Amino acid sequence: MDGAPAELVRDALADGDPLPGGTGFAGELDGALVRDVLGRRPVFSEADEPGAWSFDPTTLRAPTPVPAGHVRTEDGDRRVWTLPDPEPTAGLEAQRSVTDAVVDSATAVDPDGLAVAFSGGVDSALVAAGVPDAPLYVAGFEGSHDVAAARDAADETGRELTVVELSHDDLRRVVPEIVAATGRSNPMDVGIALPLYLVAERAAADGHGRLAVGQGADELFGGYAKVVSPGSDHRVEADTVRGARRETVLTLPDQLERDVLALRAAGVEPVAPFLRDSVVEAALRLPGDRIATGDERKVALRAAATDLVPESVRTADKKAVQYGTYVSRELDRLARRAGFKRRMENHVGRYIESLLE
Repeated sequence: MDGAPAELVRDALADGDPLPGGTGFAGELDGALVRDVLGRRPVFSEADEPGAWSFDPTTLRAPTPVPAGHVRTEDGDRRVWTLPDPEPTAGLEAQRSVTDAVVDSATAVDPDGLAVAFSGGVDSALVAAGVPDAPLYVAGFEGSHDVAAARDAADETGRELTVVELSHDDLRRVVPEIVAATGRSNPMDVGIALPLYLVAERAAADGHGRLAVGQGADELFGGYAKVVSPGSDHRVEADTVRGARRETVLTLPDQLERDVLALRAAGVEPVAPFLRDSVVEAALRLPGDRIATGDERKVALRAAATDLVPESVRTADKKAVQYGTYVSRELDRLARRAGFKRRMENHVGRYIESLLE
């Protein structure tokens, strides 16, 4: 069992408890495969042979992921846990719960062999605050938003920062490795995984076996623009902030599968403090105005960061990693240079496929 003792998972199955404590789990238990409700740790079996399974899909002929919250047996998949949808708690009480859970989770991280993926935003700054002696790493092309923000934030906090300066050769080399590890070749997944992979690769080369990441913060705490005004945003079906936030949380299993597989392929084990059950449970009880407003996103998370990170970092806007690092821009540039023009349908995707040949 990856991520939790077998007895905890047995108890969670018996009680139907989707958040039994810890940071997620996956693996074989009593002859069945199980995966936690948020899919924080992926597990796969052969499409035609559920008894043949692995945490690494590259070792299987036709790997099929176990869905989050399910048990897989020879009879098929059965949902056993559903993400809770509790009524919101009053604002101040909800904020205290989030602050306590976030701080406790961040400071509980074992610093041994740990590095931090650091982009200079509030998410990674909170993670870094919990492990004050861990080195920080950021990847990006020269002049990118993430590199500049990370340098400024590291200077303000007096932390050691390693900048992994990206090149076109890095992208050409790593794209096939990411596709092989994750089984995904679409430009969005590749663009997100690339900077994570390259940070992890450098951290591993420097002797760090674990990488702390801020995964889950945007989904749980309302970091996306589409959560702010859901009634007028076609990207979500919900018409409330809490409903839209739930939609984004339910995308986590698919995202985490990609991220975990990419990071492991690069040589590190991911550590995600925001995905601890206690943090998830507290975040799910937030009222809408503690999630996002027209003036501020991740309201409760930013409040939890008060006195822990510099004010300029606590309030800073953050770009999505594929844009903040310029990876998407440079993939587009490489595609066009290789003859895949923008007028062509899916020109970056076609370029990625050409790198696999």
